[in-house]
Amino acid sequence: MTLEELLKEGIRQLMEAQAPEAKLEAQMLLQEAFGLDMVHFLMNRRKPLEESQTVQEAMEVYKEMIQKRCKRIPLQYILGTQEFMGLTFEVNGHVLIPRQDTETLVETVLEEQKDKNKKVLDLCTGSGCIAVSLAALGGYKEVTATDLSQEALKVAKRNANRLLEENYLCLRQGDLFHALLPGETYDILTCNPPYIPTEIIKELQPEVKNYEPFMALDGHGDGLEFYRQIADQARDWLNSSGWIYLEIGYDQANAVSSLLEKAGFDNIKVIKDAPGLDRVVCGESIIRKR
Repeated sequence: MTLEELLKEGIRQLMEAQAPEAKLEAQMLLQEAFGLDMVHFLMNRRKPLEESQTVQEAMEVYKEMIQKRCKRIPLQYILGTQEFMGLTFEVNGHVLIPRQDTETLVETVLEEQKDKNKKVLDLCTGSGCIAVSLAALGGYKEVTATDLSQEALKVAKRNANRLLEENYLCLRQGDLFHALLPGETYDILTCNPPYIPTEIIKELQPEVKNYEPFMALDGHGDGLEFYRQIADQARDWLNSSGWIYLEIGYDQANAVSSLLEKAGFDNIKVIKDAPGLDRVVCGESIIRKR
């Protein structure tokens, strides 16, 4: 048996299971199981494998990984990591898998908000990908992240401990602003809330609808429930000239912009992602609400 033969068998099984990108994913799983980079895989792919216990254990790990992927368990959950903003985040079934779409939000904040003394609040933090990235790459000295899920906050804490030189990320458990203390205020508010209409979730890929946390996906009837709550309360927690940055679904720009306008935000704008889809709505609270 060779690595190449193992790879071909893995590809065959993933293709039968209709897993997307079967060849790429089978190779990633094989390299992970055997602890190989691409160079060493290419150098050794046709050599007969040793009959050592270590090799046998790696083969079993690989076969188990392939079986999990055949069940359409997300590749990121199997590997336990996902790249985001050039950083490697731990992920598991308690958190939404960070996506490239969300990098648009982080990039926009980093481009527009250069003052490192500004206080950042990230709601629905999940893995902490937004909050940790802003702390690591933006150098903001005070970043607070909240989530309703205690298990998600455990993941965010581990990511913060591993990726931040100074552990200045403050984690709070609670539903949106209920996690905050009276009188706290911030200069930047970010959020990637659940925004998929409930009835649409059942139409999504098996990887998403069957394995990613429903709570992190479900935006209720029209997908806008969390935007309504956030828009209604955000200015209570933002300092004068504070900004809000919200990730949105590709067809939600007008609705979310309208919610922010009605809530008293100014300078509202829509930011497109790399493919050219509406992805972020942001606005300024020129005068603090209270």
